Amino acid sequence: MPILSIMTQSRKNFITINSGFICEKCKKTNEKAKKTCRNHCRHCLFSKHVDENVPGDRKSNCNGLMVPIEIIDSPKGRQVKHQCIVCTKEQMNITADDDDIDAVIDIMQKQNLNSW
Repeated sequence: MPILSIMTQSRKNFITINSGFICEKCKKTNEKAKKTCRNHCRHCLFSKHVDENVPGDRKSNCNGLMVPIEIIDSPKGRQVKHQCIVCTKEQMNITADDDDIDAVIDIMQKQNLNSW
């Protein structure tokens, strides 16, 4: 395949980025994840809109905070649904083993209240 053709194709697979960060919402430190990629705060579950098309692409120009709005059990495991407070884009992120279980339960309780 010609080099130009490879360069112009858009990537569709997950890009592995696993690094620690300080949460912009709660200001707590998050170490890199042990078994997966850290993509949300393990304390408050907020995320940041940094990826546009593929997890790890870091191509978003939005950079808004993403609120955890729902917990979903899926074939991939338990996931947090986030919604950007700037552009309203929604994204799913798999929970990590060290996510604060009280924060997960709090979101589940809120979504149950909203479903009535």
